[in-house]
Amino acid sequence: MRSRKKAPIWAWLVVSSAAVFFALPMIAMARFAFQRVPVALLGRDTILKRWTLDGLFDMFSDPDFRPALWLSIRIALLTVVATFLIMLPTALWVNTRAARYRSLVEVATLMPYVVPPIALVVGAGGAFRDIAPWFLRSDYSLVPFYVILAMPFTFRSLDAGLRAIDLRTLLDAARSLGASTPRALVRIVVPNMTSALSGSAFLTITVVLGEFTIASLFLKPTLPLYMSYSQGRNPQGALGLAVLMLLFTTLAFFAASRLREKGRRSTREAIGVLP
Repeated sequence: MRSRKKAPIWAWLVVSSAAVFFALPMIAMARFAFQRVPVALLGRDTILKRWTLDGLFDMFSDPDFRPALWLSIRIALLTVVATFLIMLPTALWVNTRAARYRSLVEVATLMPYVVPPIALVVGAGGAFRDIAPWFLRSDYSLVPFYVILAMPFTFRSLDAGLRAIDLRTLLDAARSLGASTPRALVRIVVPNMTSALSGSAFLTITVVLGEFTIASLFLKPTLPLYMSYSQGRNPQGALGLAVLMLLFTTLAFFAASRLREKGRRSTREAIGVLP
């Protein structure tokens, strides 16, 4: 039995402060969204009064809600597929044949943090306006931009999943049994990356469902843009939908972390580190 060290007090203070910092705005949003009480009266005395979901149901019954939700879901799924097609081979290449280029790839995947989304949109809009105007008119023109935004999360999740398994040993064993490298990657390596792939998909979907700047600049009727426009006619419903989105994002991150930890534990058990 391995002894576990207790976390220091300062660590608990940091975690508690962060929890309070995020929880208080969430509680305030939930009260404004789900209580039929004037804002001036939202205090301790009215915390249990007149809770209702009418504003949220009004959003669900809005004829513009379902098209916006369905468009965001389609774009999210296409973004996940496109991200995997680009980043999974890149992560495999870095971990098998080009380890010396790892720092270069990591810097390249961090470029979305360096280039502002508005600069990216203005540059792409000017470049494609004359060359491919049909691309800018399509709702799916958001997919390449969202792939770029998801690169920092996706590459690191896939890279961590590949580092968690003994990749070179698996490939050498597969080759010794007569399997080609592509076959070994598809039949052996990728199935051992289920947690990393799931975590990357969750992170990419949360990026797409929460992105507003690029969709608004391209005037695409996605769910975040619909929520922004709905605040004028149904502010409680819009905030209620925002609370649901935050809860979904939090659960997605929690599920991704649990899957990643489960994958690491399965890998350690497979190589005999754990009893």
